[in-house]
Amino acid sequence: MPLAADHDAIIEVRDFTAAFGDRIILEELNFDVRRGEVFVILGRSGSGKSTLMKHMIGLHAPRRGTIRIDGDDIASADEAQRLRILKKFGVMFQSGALFGSMTLLENVRLPLEEFTDLPNEALTLIATMKLALVGLESFAQMMPSELSGGMKKRGAIARAMALDPQILFLDEPSAGLDPITSAELDGLILRICRTLGMTFVVVTHELPSIFTIADRVIMVDERTPGIVAEGLPQDLKEHSEDPRVRRFFHREGGSES
Repeated sequence: MPLAADHDAIIEVRDFTAAFGDRIILEELNFDVRRGEVFVILGRSGSGKSTLMKHMIGLHAPRRGTIRIDGDDIASADEAQRLRILKKFGVMFQSGALFGSMTLLENVRLPLEEFTDLPNEALTLIATMKLALVGLESFAQMMPSELSGGMKKRGAIARAMALDPQILFLDEPSAGLDPITSAELDGLILRICRTLGMTFVVVTHELPSIFTIADRVIMVDERTPGIVAEGLPQDLKEHSEDPRVRRFFHREGGSES
């Protein structure tokens, strides 16, 4: 059943179904992402959470339903509308996906070069400011191969912020990071969200990060193609009666009877 309109929603997902061929991955999802919150999509590996994010950023079209970014349906948009929608968000992919043949500064400059007519000095100034926001301004001339995993991900966040988007999508930001670096990245996410009012959509299954950054979560599960839980992570951990949710938040193995 469709949700009532949330006037504070910057993303609206309605009756969304994702499928590849005859295989239904996610079915009849309905949820909103509110402006200025950290919204987390969680679930076990293979549950479809990254698939959902790829649909939300327009890499795949829904089998059914709609995904609206700030009121615009990304799947049905024409080329001009789609470009306008794409400028409203930035994306950090799991590996960071920095271009290995470009310096960190050049990576962050790239969206500005592609989508603005700013002079060269302005491009460099803005890219340097974005690197400063993530604590990497002194590493601007380094190549990605010279950076640690955490630095690559912070650099990717800086690049995702280059065009001043309203929304940042982060795919498994803590994957492959040690606990200290992961905690530092969580702190960066919260600082950007709270100081700049930016909305975050984060895909993760890392419990420490979920409890640190999430304002709200939805949980998907590969055995049930819909949303199996929605709410505050601490409430779900303490009060959910769904065995799948309890097992996830309490890190319990085995299978449900």
